Amino acid sequence: MHSIVADLETASTAELVEAVAAIATQLTQRPAPDSGAACMELAEGLARAFDQGESALAAMIAVVDRTGEMKHWGLPSTQAWLRCRLGMREGRAKERVTLARQLPRLERVGKDLAAGDLSLGYAATVADAVQRLNDEDCAAAEDILLNAANDGLSAGKVARLGRKIHDLVAEQNGTEKAPEDVQRGYERSWLTLSRSLDGGSYVNGWLNPEDAAILDGTLGPLTKPAGSDDRRDLGERTAAALTTVLSHGHKDTRVTVIANLETLMGEDAPGWLRDGTPIPAEQVRRLALTAGVSPLLLGPGNVPLYLGHTTRIASPGQRRVLETPYDTCAVRGCEVPGFLCEVDHVDGWALGNSPTDIDKLALCCGWHNRWKHTHPDQIQITKDQHGRYDYRALPPDGITRSRRGRWPTGRTPDPSDGDNPWDNHHLAA
Repeated sequence: MHSIVADLETASTAELVEAVAAIATQLTQRPAPDSGAACMELAEGLARAFDQGESALAAMIAVVDRTGEMKHWGLPSTQAWLRCRLGMREGRAKERVTLARQLPRLERVGKDLAAGDLSLGYAATVADAVQRLNDEDCAAAEDILLNAANDGLSAGKVARLGRKIHDLVAEQNGTEKAPEDVQRGYERSWLTLSRSLDGGSYVNGWLNPEDAAILDGTLGPLTKPAGSDDRRDLGERTAAALTTVLSHGHKDTRVTVIANLETLMGEDAPGWLRDGTPIPAEQVRRLALTAGVSPLLLGPGNVPLYLGHTTRIASPGQRRVLETPYDTCAVRGCEVPGFLCEVDHVDGWALGNSPTDIDKLALCCGWHNRWKHTHPDQIQITKDQHGRYDYRALPPDGITRSRRGRWPTGRTPDPSDGDNPWDNHHLAA
């Protein structure tokens, strides 16, 4: 039997987590008592302990969310990290992120959750209810909602009360507006685009039933995960599906990014679009590696050196040839159809290592294309006997993990290992 010796006052956080894991392992090996009354009492005590653990988990999630640590693993968001590495479903992951972000504003909720006096269900419900309120209204709403919980209202009724509070605050502040479909008429679809400061756009709109059916039928099949390593949430996949449809797999898109040659070679000088929108150097390099983007390279004095339409972009004939061996993305486990993928320069066109020759090209979905070129040390590339390139994902350097996509302690990744747990089809979805 495994013994645990730990001074609870002086033990480190890591030691306490290890002790909790060891206790949980032993607990799962114990049979449940035969007495229903005993099981009810024990279950309530165990649930209370789990809720206290959720308080500690929320604090850790908040740090990961604030520091952006998940992005080092190719995870675009905190929710994606919780889904892929902790195995949470979408709703549960969103609930944990909301709780982690709102707890600093919810003094009573945080205190009661940590003490085991408030369940996770109520805490998450209050956090969701106040996330759209300012700090002053948040404090008032917290008191109302906690009092309702203490009076015996279920978490569902507390949630409905939270929505009523939000609507009342919006009405008092004069921010409540009739839905856009009501303002414009039921039959009139509408869409608005507004530019953000970083050159992106916010999209907002409403579609009548007929247009909504067309949208669902077109985008629906393309919003499925691209494989076991696709960590995007549904909103991100929907946006990618929309741009894929609009650009026909980036075969018809022409976007000119103006940049100095030194920027593509690694310097920090920004680039810009033709309308003058500045683009940070890192984004310039990412855009330059996206099939269908034409970089205008400038020499000293902003003298144009090369407009890469003719040699940067694969010809239609080359695409047709590539779609024969690449029925899907070249990354193992990715199921995006080849005809919706982008042409990828295997060795990196921006650095001059890969000409637009058919034996130096592969088909790669947009997400994996960006990931490959921004994380070259985490991609292993091989070529089979038929000339098809095979991409495999590897863990970040220096990381040792155990099961479920994690390397066991003391083992270093061997790219030639046929049982590489970092293959896309082994990664936890």
